[in-house]
Amino acid sequence: MGMLKEFKEFAVKGNVIDMAVGIIIGAAFGKIVSSFVGDVIMPPIGVLLGGVDFTNLAFIIKEAAEGAPAVVISYGKFIQTVVDFTIIAFAIFIAVKGINTFKRKEEEAPKAPPAPPVQEVLLAEIRDLLKNRK
Repeated sequence: MGMLKEFKEFAVKGNVIDMAVGIIIGAAFGKIVSSFVGDVIMPPIGVLLGGVDFTNLAFIIKEAAEGAPAVVISYGKFIQTVVDFTIIAFAIFIAVKGINTFKRKEEEAPKAPPAPPVQEVLLAEIRDLLKNRK
């Protein structure tokens, strides 16, 4: 029973849940970036390179024969995946850089001096009362 309890505590910790949310959002973000690269960035690059569609670029090593599929090296898809990765890495870099800048500004912000202990406040009030008596 102890191991089950430990697992339950581990599974519901904030870090595990945050990590799961991050993975789900990361997967969705990856799909968005893939669409952005495949549907927005690569077509103009293909036009600039003479109408090349990168997804169809491939070396055929062995033609399809007798129901067996062709053996193909799809380097166009690889190029597109590299562009996807570069955009995702750059977006994450910008996000982390922004968060670090925000944290740095937060750390550098002047902090109010700590409040004096209650005893000092009371002693100062007594001192002031004694001064006013004279």
